[in-house]
Amino acid sequence: MKYSLLRGIGAFALGLGLSVFSLTAGATVYTSGLSGAIEAPPNASPGTGTVLVDFDIDQHTLFIDVTFSGLLAGTTAAHIHCCTAVPETGTAGVATQTPVFVDFPLGVTAGTYQHLFDTTDPASWNASFITANGGTTAGAEAALLAGLDAGTAYFNLHTQLFPSGEIRGFLQPVPEPATVVMLLAGAPLMLVLARRRKGLA
Repeated sequence: MKYSLLRGIGAFALGLGLSVFSLTAGATVYTSGLSGAIEAPPNASPGTGTVLVDFDIDQHTLFIDVTFSGLLAGTTAAHIHCCTAVPETGTAGVATQTPVFVDFPLGVTAGTYQHLFDTTDPASWNASFITANGGTTAGAEAALLAGLDAGTAYFNLHTQLFPSGEIRGFLQPVPEPATVVMLLAGAPLMLVLARRRKGLA
C-alpha cells in the first residue's frame, strides 16, 4: 500500500514539474510514452520514446520535445496526427507540418528533438488539416486542441521499416499545477489513513 501511494505521489510530482512549461492561461502540456504496441496495427519494435507537447493557443505556439531510441530502422518522418474517431485508438491524418518537422533527425534509430512552432504560420500545419478545419490556422488550432483534450491526437514516429509508424503514443494532458498541488497536499493524510487501516486489519 505504501509503495503504491509513494509511486502515485511521484507521478504527481512529475506532472507538477512538466506543468511549469505552461506559463499562460492558454497553455496546456500533454505527454505520452511511445511504443510499437500502440501502433495500428501493433508491431514488436523494441523502440521506445517519450514526447512532451506544450500547446499555447493564446500565444499561438506549439513546443515539441521528443526523445527516442532502439528503433529497428532509420527515421523518415515524425508528426502529430489528429483526430481519431475513438480516444486512444485508431488512425487519423497528419495535423502538423509535412513532410516532416523542420530539423527533425532523419535516418537515425535514436535521437532527441525540440522545436517551437508558430501556429499562426500555415507552414506549421499540414495544408489538408487546415482545409478540413475551416481553411484557417485558427480553425486548425481549435481542432488540434479539441483532439488533444479528447485523447484523439497522437505522436507518430515513422521509419524506413515501418512507413506508417514504428512507435507512437496518444497524447494526454498533464494535470494543472493547482490540481497537482492539492493532490500533493493531501498525500500525507492518505499515508496516515493507510497506516490506520493497516493497524485495524
